[in-house]
Amino acid sequence: MPIAEANAPIEAPRGLAGVIVTETQLGDVRGREGFYHYRQYSAVELARTRTFEDVWYLMFHGALPDAAQLAAFKAETAALRPLPAAVREALPALARAGALAGPLAGLRTALSLLGASAGFRPLYDIDADRRRADALATVAAVPTLLTALHRLGQGQQPVEPRPDLGHAANYLYMLTGEEPDPRRVRAIEAYLISTIDHGFNASTFTARVITSTGADLAACLVGAVGALSGPLHGGAPSRALDTLDAIGAPDRIDSWIRERVLRGERIMGFGHPVYRTEDPRSRMLRGIAEEFGGPLVEFAVQVEARAEALLAELKPGRELHINVEFYAGVVMELCGLPREMFTPTFCAARVVGWSANILEQAEDSKIIRPAARYVGPPPPQPLPEVVAG
Repeated sequence: MPIAEANAPIEAPRGLAGVIVTETQLGDVRGREGFYHYRQYSAVELARTRTFEDVWYLMFHGALPDAAQLAAFKAETAALRPLPAAVREALPALARAGALAGPLAGLRTALSLLGASAGFRPLYDIDADRRRADALATVAAVPTLLTALHRLGQGQQPVEPRPDLGHAANYLYMLTGEEPDPRRVRAIEAYLISTIDHGFNASTFTARVITSTGADLAACLVGAVGALSGPLHGGAPSRALDTLDAIGAPDRIDSWIRERVLRGERIMGFGHPVYRTEDPRSRMLRGIAEEFGGPLVEFAVQVEARAEALLAELKPGRELHINVEFYAGVVMELCGLPREMFTPTFCAARVVGWSANILEQAEDSKIIRPAARYVGPPPPQPLPEVVAG
């Protein structure tokens, strides 16, 4: 094929919706079915029945661990939770600098420092074993970084990780400084597992683009965190809960939603770029919330029902159902997490999926380099004359 023809641009839909850019063995999202999976297993079933470490191992190794493998993996990753001295000493300054932006902003800088202090080298220059070691160290450190940044921002001292606790329990312990309640641990663990990976979402794609350049693992994760921080991606759980606060009472649901929809505003917690049915993560999290019960859960269920009915009426044919953020916010609120930690908690889970995608992408040396259509003034234009000053 002639070079010009081989490199001819291919038209793609806005936002690259539905465009397949590579092959993966990590999982997929089947939006019309309301189903997604990690490797060969249902992600929701894994969230209901397995530990976080089970699924972390699955994403990195391609199979679920047996009892001996799981015990060894738990010991290996728990030993990586403490932070290097250079990173730990920098956290108070990062927390002060990012007091308004929150822990996720501090994490971007902390990850860069972690990679530098650990001597991370470009993925292009290291073998698979070294890449895995870097990924394990970073995933294990992210919850420690996030909880330390949060506590320092609240005027509290960080809580050191405990090797005797599982990943989810240790996260809650470092966040609160208290022995975690088993019921809350299990609820947060199910949430964390359910958000480990979710196809080629914006942050995962960002991580893979950076990986394709051969950059080091920390650089890839910094880019992913930046993408996740946006309110149209991972920044939505607390905003969905803010919606419930703004509505306030059952008799305000219809008027509040109608007013926003007619003004063209987005209702946070509803709609998804892939699912055309109920988000299976929300279905599972609604069940967890209903096990806790209480006024917040009852109100959330009422808002969900009326919002979906009104959206169907006002936006016919759009298939706008609740997404993971709606009940994720409810569950995290019930488990005592502060709202500024909702998106960081999402990040503490998704870093596993990002890292698995980075390891997979690093096996392919082809750089990701799409094209754009220029729509500005036609070039070349004559340069204006320089006016003497």
